[in-house]
Amino acid sequence: MTDAAANLIELTGIERVFHLGDSEVRALRRITLSIAHGEYVAIMGPSGSGKSTLLNLLGLLDRPDAGTYRLEQRDVTTLSPEEQARVRSERIGFVFQSFHLVPRLTAAENIALPMMLAGIAPAERSRRVAKALRDYGLDDRAHHRPDQLSGGQRQRVAIARATVMRPAVLLADEPTGNLDRATGEEVMRLLEELNRQGVTLLVVTHDQTLGARARRQLAMEDGAITNDSGSALTLAGNSSRPA
Repeated sequence: MTDAAANLIELTGIERVFHLGDSEVRALRRITLSIAHGEYVAIMGPSGSGKSTLLNLLGLLDRPDAGTYRLEQRDVTTLSPEEQARVRSERIGFVFQSFHLVPRLTAAENIALPMMLAGIAPAERSRRVAKALRDYGLDDRAHHRPDQLSGGQRQRVAIARATVMRPAVLLADEPTGNLDRATGEEVMRLLEELNRQGVTLLVVTHDQTLGARARRQLAMEDGAITNDSGSALTLAGNSSRPA
């Protein structure tokens, strides 16, 4: 029997349907899934398999049409948009393939942005930004804008911004997709070090080599989980994590 208290994420019967003209696309099909605190999970599958839709839902950027999503034992599917935004700000970090930095802001200002939006005091913001710049080797790039940074430096700024609020889970969508192999390896080492420190890490990728680095792999196809390397029992569209 699964110990629900040990799980960070609990999805039950999640459905997501998109209507495109007269067509109906079932992007997620009855997804049932548990992810424990501190896990390192790769969500894998071809384009159109539903992996990015699942990531958006886990990040509270989208709502399911059916089913329940519990984060830290709280049903977040019932929250208002404002309440979801607060949970997203405080408990979820995002790392994207295209970095999504604010072009007019410096590296330091991009890192500070989530704390400004959360109303954290300036002194605490400054302390955390200074530490993040040191931790990610960006001290000498603090006052550079994104267009003055390399791809690897921009992704390090993005990771620093994603983790400065000390989230419970970090969602990475193709985090090495715009980087060369050596820089991508450096970025993955940074993400994996965060996981070793206790941050739950979910990486969406179509790269089998990248996915194999995770301790658990979820394979998706046509909106369903078709294989779960962490589950003793795997059913198409209905994978669950045993105790």
